[in-house]
Amino acid sequence: MAPLHRLRALSLLMTLATTATAGESFLRQFAATSRFRLGEPSNVCPTPDGDAVLFLRSGPRSFVRDLYTLDVATGVEQRLASADTLLEGKSEELTDAELARRERMRLSARGIATFELSRDGKQLLIPLSGRLYLLDRQTRGVTQLEIDAETPIDARLSPDGAKAAFVSDGDLYVHDIASKTTRRLTHGADEDLSHGLAEFVAQEEMARMHGYWWSPDSRQIAYQQTDTADVERWLIADPANPAKPPTQWPYPRPGMTNAAVRLGVVSVDGGETHWVDWGSTDSAAGFPYLASVAWSDNAPLTLLVQNRTQTAERLLAVDPDTGGTRELLSETDDAWLNLEGSTPRWLADGASFLWASERSGAWRLELRSAEGALIRTLTPPGLGYRRVVHLDEAAGSVVVSGGPDPTQTQLFRVPLDGRGEPEPLTPAAGVYSAVYAKRGGVCVRTASGLAGPSQHVVLRGDGSRAGELRNVAETPPFEPNVELTKVGDGPGLYAAVVRPRDFDPSKKYPVLVNVYAGPHAQLVTHNGRGYLLNQWLADQGYVVVLIDGRGTPSRGRAWERVIKHNLIEAPLEDQVAGLQALGAKHPELDLARVGVYGWSFGGYCSAMAVMQRPDVFRVGVAGAPVADFRDYDTHYTERYLGLPEDNTAGYDASSVLTHADRLTRPLLIIHGTADDNVYFLHSVKMSNALLRAGRPHDFLPLMGQTHMVSEPEVVERMYQRMAGYFASHLQTE
Repeated sequence: MAPLHRLRALSLLMTLATTATAGESFLRQFAATSRFRLGEPSNVCPTPDGDAVLFLRSGPRSFVRDLYTLDVATGVEQRLASADTLLEGKSEELTDAELARRERMRLSARGIATFELSRDGKQLLIPLSGRLYLLDRQTRGVTQLEIDAETPIDARLSPDGAKAAFVSDGDLYVHDIASKTTRRLTHGADEDLSHGLAEFVAQEEMARMHGYWWSPDSRQIAYQQTDTADVERWLIADPANPAKPPTQWPYPRPGMTNAAVRLGVVSVDGGETHWVDWGSTDSAAGFPYLASVAWSDNAPLTLLVQNRTQTAERLLAVDPDTGGTRELLSETDDAWLNLEGSTPRWLADGASFLWASERSGAWRLELRSAEGALIRTLTPPGLGYRRVVHLDEAAGSVVVSGGPDPTQTQLFRVPLDGRGEPEPLTPAAGVYSAVYAKRGGVCVRTASGLAGPSQHVVLRGDGSRAGELRNVAETPPFEPNVELTKVGDGPGLYAAVVRPRDFDPSKKYPVLVNVYAGPHAQLVTHNGRGYLLNQWLADQGYVVVLIDGRGTPSRGRAWERVIKHNLIEAPLEDQVAGLQALGAKHPELDLARVGVYGWSFGGYCSAMAVMQRPDVFRVGVAGAPVADFRDYDTHYTERYLGLPEDNTAGYDASSVLTHADRLTRPLLIIHGTADDNVYFLHSVKMSNALLRAGRPHDFLPLMGQTHMVSEPEVVERMYQRMAGYFASHLQTE
């Protein structure tokens, strides 16, 4: 390097060091507040009649959550319970099984992490540190249930509030609250066999966290039996403590054996289990996946089951006394069938139910008879339906989320009789959600926009404001300077552009592409809090861009299913096309200096970007990347790539290992050693392949961290390392 260039590089590094020092206060705050999410209300639950709203909230720098109530009539907030009070100052203890379940729920909270309100709204069941507490809302008295079992998991009240069911050591129990007696309903659980727990792929990929379901009359329980004897066991060791025995979990890889799942129905008094026969064999003609279960008043026990390749599914009504089934409807798709978790939703009289389908090319909500026949379609294709939020039969309507703009989530009221157009409930731009009381119309509407914190407004049935759940999260030191745009020909690509707060339009800026690009997730939304880290990076002398291309949701069936048989080709093409279109539109983007970073699928895409398109991407940071989808789980991978024996070329093309010898650009790999979603082995395999190909790279292991890195010190140092990596490779040229 010539002396002048060396001095110029030194000057740039000194400027960056100053900027990084000024930005450290933000990054430390960002890490300590868990990305400014600590202190936000969560688990919001209006009481059945809407007289109060229950919710959890931590302090702005604490993962420990307490239970609160807000009186709808007065707007007064009170704390109902805390972990410290319930445990009388003792430390909270969590088992490996509970920690794993919370990882599937993406839940890093401590203290009162969850609660359940009884159907009549009078009692709350609070699981905490291997104990179960019952809180009376009227007297505020708390009772610890004297259960005859240890470390209960997934405890839930019966519909009549008289009993609580839970799983302990793989077996299902019921505790009678009045008599203080505990009955064990299943037997025989061991390291391979469990009852009442959802298997790994159900939790991680189907968003089904429960493995048992109460009957509406509280007299029976349907429960899942899971046999993992033939499933591979994967071990997670602690590299910093080699004397500590590793934990092991059943993990099904593509083309290999899944957990064997079946559903049974048993009386709460014990006795014989009636097993349901729906053809659950893992054969080509079988339906091994139990995708969802619903059991509501005046309606049959209802199951949704899928075949192994997820190209066919059946909705079944079950006779709980015999285990017999009848088909309500079936769906097929040449590529795959997405799961929509808010339906089926039975109406109160059991004469009809709501169902959502992509059969027409876009998600639409339908009303079907008790026999499964289509009565009418409720939403037009252009609405962009996403899910059912609230069924209000008294008003003859259903509230749904959706909207034609995929960067927003709006709420609409849709008439059940099919007359009239959907009524917008949220006219301002933003990302909205809502939780309703069962009766009376009281709801808590959560709104996020491009600026400011999320708001949790309590609305009465007439639409008037009753109050607001306090958000005590810390305020970021800045708002993101973000522009949402659409580029490209045809349907176009939605993109976000984050510029430095001291942006100078006469300058050229190196570009950082924050990428996910995978199924079931969007980065380009009207949620400003999602761009805070992007802004911190932009303020160090970059323009940060985010692009949602083909394969991402909310733009119709065809848009999403382009990735069938090859997970990288179309997503990477769209990142390049979107970047180049943004460069043509915004001359401040220096497309000769582009870096790329992402996590999980985004980390995978980042690694592929620098390997396959070094002409575009000069440096990459790959966080928790999937190196080879042959080592990821069945339900996710086979949905998109099919079975390995049927699509060898697609698996090879979609594997980072195939392209490792093409790396000519700097690549930093980051991965938690305790990750039980994308296992640490992925990054180890990638590093090994790069080493054997003679391709230099950098590797940052995060000791003891899982897929959701939450330890503040590690979060802070990780992003400092990432920023320094980009600075050294993009800012000194």
